[in-house]
Amino acid sequence: MTELDGPGAVTGAAAGGDTCGGGSRRRRDRPAGGRRGVPLPLLLPALVGLAFLLLPLAALLVRAPWRSLPEQLTSPEVWDALRLSLICASAATAVSVVLGVPLAWLLARTEFPGRGFVRALVTLPLVLPPVVGGVALLLALGRNGIVGQWLDSWFGITLPFTTAGVVVAESFVALPFLVISVEGTLRAANPRFEEAAMTLGASRFTAFRRVTLPLIMPGIAAGSVLAWARALGEFGATITFAGNFPGRTQTMPLAVYLALQSDPAAAIALSLVLLAVSVAVLAGLRDRWMSTT
Repeated sequence: MTELDGPGAVTGAAAGGDTCGGGSRRRRDRPAGGRRGVPLPLLLPALVGLAFLLLPLAALLVRAPWRSLPEQLTSPEVWDALRLSLICASAATAVSVVLGVPLAWLLARTEFPGRGFVRALVTLPLVLPPVVGGVALLLALGRNGIVGQWLDSWFGITLPFTTAGVVVAESFVALPFLVISVEGTLRAANPRFEEAAMTLGASRFTAFRRVTLPLIMPGIAAGSVLAWARALGEFGATITFAGNFPGRTQTMPLAVYLALQSDPAAAIALSLVLLAVSVAVLAGLRDRWMSTT
């Protein structure tokens, strides 16, 4: 008889059998209703909701003027609107990164009175009607606004109804997306790395630049993509604060609105471009938002 044939082996086999049996029981006891059967009261509303979301997009694809689409997309008006949209959305994203990353760090790493209220104010543009945001920008930065009157009289800077006004309007609605994304990434990052760097003699800014910033770069990238997509699709605040002047303030959403009144085929073509951009953004963020456990 070898050492493996003793009582210990029997005990180990029994334990192994219990383990295997427990695993089998766990597998048998695992509920399979979510995969094999869906209650009818839940299935019907789910299908209706899915159809409600997909039907308009399908209609856009079905009614698209595919034969004349190249001609529609190569017209000078479309290219002007597309060029202006890309430039302004990229500039608004840059503004959001410069202002939003420090703001997100302040909310995530600093304790101060009223931090919850400040966070609520930062996220307010997410739920604020865009037209209301445009009116608020006019009252603040317009020629007779609280700050705009001083910008005009002291520096000769006028923001409303200019290309710079488009960037300001888009930054106003896009900034919260970046702040929320970066703040969430900062809260998930371990602050002990910063503390260790400061223990070794680094200043707090150096620790942020050399340690924290590389750690939160994925969150900054995701927030920048979201901010860029939101800025590209902005309509209400832009038309209220910057107007709708072709070649100067007319972005893609404004061009869609204008074309819908006179040339529906061009409006559909422009809508397809924005739809393609939205799908590309979702595809780029699928690993962040659509991963399954």
